[in-house]
Amino acid sequence: MTAISYRQDFTPKVLTESANISYRFSCPGPGVFRCTLTGLVFGTVQEAELQYRTVQWDERLLQPAGKAAAGPLFNIHSPDGAVSQLHLPHCEIMDAPLPEGLLSVVHITDDGMSILEPLEITDTHVVVNVPHFSRLGLVWDVVRRFINITRPIRGQVLLFLRAPHRDKRILDVLLLQDNIPLSEVAPQQEPAENIKISSQCILSVGHSYSVHSEPEASIIQPEDSTFDPHYGPNFFPTFEVFLPANQEEVTLMVQNQERTPVWNRVVQLTGPRSENVFLPAEKLLLARTQFASRVSEPNLDQLLGKLLGLGVINDGEMESVRTGTRVDKARKVIDMVRRKGNDASSCLIVALCEVDPNLSTQLKLS
Repeated sequence: MTAISYRQDFTPKVLTESANISYRFSCPGPGVFRCTLTGLVFGTVQEAELQYRTVQWDERLLQPAGKAAAGPLFNIHSPDGAVSQLHLPHCEIMDAPLPEGLLSVVHITDDGMSILEPLEITDTHVVVNVPHFSRLGLVWDVVRRFINITRPIRGQVLLFLRAPHRDKRILDVLLLQDNIPLSEVAPQQEPAENIKISSQCILSVGHSYSVHSEPEASIIQPEDSTFDPHYGPNFFPTFEVFLPANQEEVTLMVQNQERTPVWNRVVQLTGPRSENVFLPAEKLLLARTQFASRVSEPNLDQLLGKLLGLGVINDGEMESVRTGTRVDKARKVIDMVRRKGNDASSCLIVALCEVDPNLSTQLKLS
């Protein structure tokens, strides 16, 4: 089968509220539009405002139907009738015909769950008609997947480099299915930085994998790990590779249980900076105590107003901060913002430089 011919790729606006990430895009009219972050493809019949995010699967719904998650579950909103088709990215390898019935799409509403049979399965996507939106996600048939357990899938190796600590730094290695968006994984790894590198590999469910490095790392833990599909909501490193703080390059290899390499790359360790340079979220953490003791009540109120206007916090979060002493409120503000990542932390730093330039200088945030 041939891959879909896309009319237009788009990069959506990414919105962050608390720990939740959502996406928004205005389709200008009829056509086929592919999201570059999630891989979702929307077939529209008219202009439409799309809003979508990933949500957690409920295994209690899937198990009685004999289904298992085969991709993220998306909660999608758009005007009824504006989108006629949805194409969900799969991770199957299409060098041989797929077993019939292996993949389908579930549609979950307040009334329950229904199964949508594919109109087409391309090299990259499962295509379904959508009468209206709610929660939709790709699923495997459990029995057919078990029968075809040896069938490999497309995977990805994601690397995140932590900042140096003393004489060491840690390279986190995540083995995931390739239809998990990087945009969902990266914010959870902050302040570690994603190393952009070709990530594609072939993985087999239930097989054991190990990581090796040259020069040899001081520690790689665990020694091996079994790969099982996982679709969040939390993504943790599969392996941790401990390296010297001054090492600039490493050859990294992922091997299967037969000790055959499935992924091998030269990795430039140019992510986190020297020990005296920090990411915005790290800067806020270092300045937290002094910020809480020195920021004035009026300036704190101004900061809250600016953060609300920028969309860094919402009305509910703003109200929750307003309780307690000045010091308590200052701690709540800085903790709330830094937990949202570096973009949000940068907004707070810029706002503080505008509201109280003297304090921002004293805290080394200017």
